[in-house]
This record gives sequence, structure tokens and C-alpha cells, in this order.
Amino acid sequence: MNGLIILGLLVMLMLTGMPISIALGLTVLSFIFGFTQVPLESVALKLFTGIEKFEIMAIPFFILAGNFLTHGGVAKRMINFATSMVGHWHGGLGLAGVLACALFAAVSGSSPATVVAIGSILLPAMAKAGFPPRFGAGIITTSGALGILIPPSIVMVMYSVSTNTSVGALFMAGVVPGILLAFFLGLTAWWRARKFNYPRQPKASLAQRLKALRESFWGLLLIVVVMGGIYTGLFTPTEAAAMAAVYAFVIAVFIYKDMKLKDVPRVLLASANMSAMLLYIITNAVLFSFVLANENIPQHLADWLIAMGLGPIAFLAVVNILLLLAGNFMEPSSIVLIMAPILFPVAMKLGIDPVHFGILIIVNMEVGMCHPPVGLNLYVASGVTKMGITELTIAVWPWLLTMLGFLVLVTYWPPLSLWLPNLLMK
Repeated sequence: MNGLIILGLLVMLMLTGMPISIALGLTVLSFIFGFTQVPLESVALKLFTGIEKFEIMAIPFFILAGNFLTHGGVAKRMINFATSMVGHWHGGLGLAGVLACALFAAVSGSSPATVVAIGSILLPAMAKAGFPPRFGAGIITTSGALGILIPPSIVMVMYSVSTNTSVGALFMAGVVPGILLAFFLGLTAWWRARKFNYPRQPKASLAQRLKALRESFWGLLLIVVVMGGIYTGLFTPTEAAAMAAVYAFVIAVFIYKDMKLKDVPRVLLASANMSAMLLYIITNAVLFSFVLANENIPQHLADWLIAMGLGPIAFLAVVNILLLLAGNFMEPSSIVLIMAPILFPVAMKLGIDPVHFGILIIVNMEVGMCHPPVGLNLYVASGVTKMGITELTIAVWPWLLTMLGFLVLVTYWPPLSLWLPNLLMK
């Protein structure tokens, strides 16, 4: 009964158009004061202890690193490198877009930042080369979603905070699925380009490829520094985030010199604003999780589902449907922070690996970012491409179907997510 009251309060507040973070906070406070005897002191204590996690510090650092890279010319050099490698194939610039998004995702950790950074440079070049606008828009919108699957990923950090799962293991688990999804998205682009005979670029010479690699070297090195440092145990994911922020500042200001020192305060302010927004959501989500746990709602849900005879296969299908439906109304951070504390205990009772479950949730978030009505990447891409949401929805459907097929693969083949972390953590 209490679970229905909490859900009803949350849905009612969200339907008013209230931001998710405020709706979460008001739901918790209304339920605590109206239906429980929980003392206010324990709520305040939980609020501070809940966000007193070392992993949360990674979020502002990764946001700062992503902003330095977005404004610092790294994206342009990565596009040049990707084009030199795959531009001569069918739909070459489109394939370069997928590769550039995958590379930029591995240094920024943010899907919207990837869409803006790669899309604003590549889409005009594709239009100039004679590609249909929808082809480029579909590629950039969906490939940009790789930003939350290929580590480092801010959404992975949030899942870790919500479920106490290892951030390092999640980062490792995202590598193989991220590369494979990038391959499938590129394959879809190649197949459509071949079918409709879209333009191809002249094949780059070895000298041109080496020049593009040399120019993009410092940006690509960040992937090695961050991921290599985590995997070899040199530093934790949080320390890696701090390293990434400092490194991104150095290459943007002193090596590539695409950013002036006078621009740094503006980037710091933008990063602080975004971090404050996410940390406010996390704070309210921590309280929401506290209320759920206090009322034993996840445990009751787990017992009910198991009593219904719902095994792991059926449960994962239900989770996918729930998360895809949630993706119609909420952005990834909110979904993870609300749904993970409810679904995670059930998954554990059914013997599902926590790292595999995290990757499954994140792939669902990727799909949700690319379909209406509130797909975040759609709105970001709409601003870059000057297309309406309806036209963009039509543009993304071939890649969206590819992502849905990939979601089924990730859901029911755990070794895809678990092979690398099991190998490296032995």
C-alpha cells in the first residue's frame, strides 16, 4: 500500500511539469511527514551520509573534462583522424561520424556533449559532400548515445552510487559492448550508404593518416591515461576523473591552444552549473531510496515477483519494457536514480550479476535518449541540425532498430558485459 502511495505522489507531481529532482524531494518529504513516524534527524543524517561517497566526486570532474574537450578543438581533430581511416568506404563521412563519436565518448563521458561536439563540425561537412540531412542526423543522434556506454560514463557512476556496485568493474564492462554497438551502428550506416549510393571520400594516403593521428594524438592519449590508469590500478575512477580534468585543461589551453585562458572561467561556471544540477538530483534520489528501503518496498516487490514464478529471463524482459517506457518521460540520470534502487534487489535475488544488470540499464538509457517525446539526444541534435523532432525521429529509426536488437543481445548474453572485467580482475 505504501509503495502505491509513494508512486502516486511521484507521478502526480511529475504530471504538473515539475522537474524530476524537485518532484522526488517533495514526494519523500510528503510521505515522511504524512504517513510515517521517521524522525526528521534521521532524514537529515541520511541526506549527508548518502552523498558522502567518494565516487560522487568523479561526476563534476568528468563534466569539467568533457567541457574542456568540447571547447578545445579535440573533436575536430578526432573527426579528421576518423575520416582519414574510414572515409573512403561507402558513406565514409557517416562512418567517420560513428568512429569520432566513439572516440569522443571515451574522453567526455557525456552523450549530449558528444552530439554537439561531433555534430556541429561533421554535419555541415556531410551536407557539403552531398549526403541527405537525415542520414547524418540519424548517425550523430544515435552514435552520440555511446557517451554513456563507453567509459568513462557519468551514468555508470550514478548506477554505482545507487547500488554500491564497483565503478571500475562497470567501466571495464562497458568497453566491449560500447565497441560492438559502435560497430553495429557503423554497419547500419555502411549498408544504407551502399544501398542508396551515398558519396565516398578519396582514400587517404599513409602520410595523411599519420598526420591526422599526430594531430589528434593528445586527445586520444587521454583514453589511454584514464582507462589505463584505472585498469592497471594506478588510480581509482574518481582520481582518474580529476586527472582527466587537469589533462583536458592542459591540452585545450597549452597544447592545441584552441581555448584562451580568459575562456576558462566560463567553462568552469558551466561545469559547476551542470554538476550542481546533477548533485541535486542525486541528493533527492538518495532520500527516495532511503524511504523505499525504510518501507521494505524493494524486498516486497522481489518476494512478489519470485512468488509469481518470474525467472531471470522474464524479469529482464519486464525490466527492459519498464525502462524503455520510462525513457519516454525522463532523462537517464533520473531513471537510474529512481529505478535502480527498486529493481536492483530483485535482480540480486534472482542471481543476476550486478555489473551485467548495470550495463543492461545503461543500454536501455541509450535507446531512451534517441526516441521521443523526451529523448535528450533528439533535442540536442534538433538544435544542431535545425530539424524538427518528428523529422529527426524518422531519421533515427534504422539505427534505433539496431540499438534495440543490440539491447536483446546485451540482456541475454551476460559474457558480453562480464568477459573483460572478469579477465582483468582475476
